[in-house]
Amino acid sequence: MLFLGGCEPLALSVLGAGAGAVLRHNLFDGVTYRTFTAAQPMVLGASLVALDRMGINVQSHAKYESGEVIVAASDHRTIEIEFEPVSAGATRVRIAARNGGPFLDTATANEIIAQTERVLDYAANLRYLPGRLRI
Repeated sequence: MLFLGGCEPLALSVLGAGAGAVLRHNLFDGVTYRTFTAAQPMVLGASLVALDRMGINVQSHAKYESGEVIVAASDHRTIEIEFEPVSAGATRVRIAARNGGPFLDTATANEIIAQTERVLDYAANLRYLPGRLRI
């Protein structure tokens, strides 16, 4: 049985999204979080590929004291993606997709996460080709 506190963030398990992927949504601000088991430069690069696939243009890229941030935009969305290293091999991503109104677009944020995961999975599979050593 699952009990949830009224004001606590809800962790949603996404079944079938691979290896127990969990997305965290804050119910009040619509921000999506995900930690990837990959170094920050790999996650940032995969996110750039995901944005390109989705037709979302990068507006700016900056470093801040604990990580990096990308601001991107499409016709009806402004997206802010923060990358924070957890360790040398893990990166926390925070995505806020704004649609101009009072609410955030968690569906778009979730799709950016899904596309980023696909790029990282593809890159990981290339590293372990049959008959070859790990690259």
